[in-house]
Amino acid sequence: MPNEREKKPLVEGRDYYFENGLLVMTEAFHLARGYCCGNGCRHCPYDHEAVPRDHKSQTSISSGRE
Repeated sequence: MPNEREKKPLVEGRDYYFENGLLVMTEAFHLARGYCCGNGCRHCPYDHEAVPRDHKSQTSISSGRE
């Protein structure tokens, strides 16, 4: 059964924005989703708890969120 987040269309500026041609999901989007996906997202409000340790050391997330 899909959750409420999947039923609502994404809104640019609230749920995501573009930076240098890349889609960046906002903290509001992540909070609505309700969990860390493990992809090392820039605005993860869950302290990247599901990101594998080896991935953390290879990305900028090891230095903290912006």
